[in-house]
Amino acid sequence: MKTKDKNFTERVRDIVRKIPRGKTMTYRDVATKAGNPGAARVVGSIMKANYDPEIPCHRVIRSDGKIGEYNRGGPEAKLRILKEEGAIK
Repeated sequence: MKTKDKNFTERVRDIVRKIPRGKTMTYRDVATKAGNPGAARVVGSIMKANYDPEIPCHRVIRSDGKIGEYNRGGPEAKLRILKEEGAIK
C-alpha cells in the first residue's frame, strides 16, 4: 500500500473537491482514481483529517454502501447532508 505522501494526498483532495453536489464516490473509487486502488484506508485517513470546507469529504462513502465516519458531526450529520444534497434518499 502506498504511504500517505503529499502527492497522493493532494490528488485525493483534488478528486474529492470535484465530486458534484448530489453525487458520491467510495473511498476505493477515490484511491483508484488517485493512482492507488489499494489505498482506500489511506483515503479515509486523509478525509478524517480534512477541515477544508472546499473539500466535500462527506461525499465519500464506504464500498459496502454504509455512510462511514464524518469529522464534523459524525455519521448522522453526514447522512443528513447527503440527503439534503439528493445524493441518497
